[in-house]
Amino acid sequence: MEWRNHGESSKVKHEFNFETIAKYDLKSTFEFLFNNQNVTNIDCLTHSGGGIILTMFLINNPTYNSKINSITLFGVQAFGAGDKLSNRIKILLSKHLTSLLGEVPSKTVGSTEHSESYYTMKQWFNWNLNNNFIGENGFDYLKRMNKINIPILSICAQGDNFIAPKEGCEKFLKAFENEENKLLFYSKKNGNLENYNHSRILKSKNSKKEIWPIVENWISNKRLLRTACAIPTSQA
Repeated sequence: MEWRNHGESSKVKHEFNFETIAKYDLKSTFEFLFNNQNVTNIDCLTHSGGGIILTMFLINNPTYNSKINSITLFGVQAFGAGDKLSNRIKILLSKHLTSLLGEVPSKTVGSTEHSESYYTMKQWFNWNLNNNFIGENGFDYLKRMNKINIPILSICAQGDNFIAPKEGCEKFLKAFENEENKLLFYSKKNGNLENYNHSRILKSKNSKKEIWPIVENWISNKRLLRTACAIPTSQA
């Protein structure tokens, strides 16, 4: 799914944030898949803010939880990047600078194509500075993340130490309170091909070699498990 103002999606002039995308863009996508196309179930793969908006969407629309086999998060966290003082300073400086520029340059947010407006990213800055996940009207997403019981595979890397550091990804994943969830951390020190930055963890030849096969296996196993659970047992 493309966010508004990205790729071939509709272009809008008014400001929007993560919740706008979660409540409208993603909802439209899910309604199209399940209501128009009659898809029965899916596996969700998300990168960065995509994982955040999926979380927000599922909390606001719990009926869709049963339609998702598994979720894979690439470099996803919302409120744990500011735990270290060095990162907290970076976030504060980035928030101030981007407020002056009016946008976060594409490379900074891990994209080679699209910059994000300061209005959109301000939520992310504030969540990480305040160590919370508060939405509009004081809605606390963090307290409701444990309502999502879909198995989640979270992938992070050494080189992604600002937007999605390991500590932040761990905190985000832990908030779901599901023992079935799994975190994978990639680094040269662990014997991996590279440390991976925020974009290369998803799009690179090395990630294709050593990360995507793990993701494919995760998805296949969760689909098999769902199928097995759906088969009724015989009664004596």
